[in-house]
Amino acid sequence: MRAVVQRVLWAKVSVNDQILGEIGPGLLVLLGVGDGDEPGDVTYLAQKIVNLRIFEDESGKLNDSVLERRLALLIISQFTLYGDCRNGRRPSFSTAALPELGEQLYKSLCNQVASYGLTVAQGRFGSHMAVELLNDGPVTILLDSKRLF
Repeated sequence: MRAVVQRVLWAKVSVNDQILGEIGPGLLVLLGVGDGDEPGDVTYLAQKIVNLRIFEDESGKLNDSVLERRLALLIISQFTLYGDCRNGRRPSFSTAALPELGEQLYKSLCNQVASYGLTVAQGRFGSHMAVELLNDGPVTILLDSKRLF
């Protein structure tokens, strides 16, 4: 699984001009599920995301997590994180999970993050979504459950 984690002042997602999820300060997580991902990948990423120390403490150092701050998350599925652009001009998505597995693991990650007592807003799996955000910092972190980067 891959995630782009952005610290935001606010974020929202809509489909057909209907807002599905909206948060104030917290994290926007774009989540891609790869072929071969399994529940262990979900657990690894959920723990990593909620414990990332990417919020400033009182001395201005990045020492606080979304969990410590009790902030919200907006988690959106994004299979294009598995786009391979090394050959040609059109990305290949052959390493992205099939939709059934992708949706199952996406929902599982949302549930695991929520189990920490955090508010989790979501997009709609498989839909064309409009995402708006105000990046804070900016702070943007890339995560990969296989630890490839």
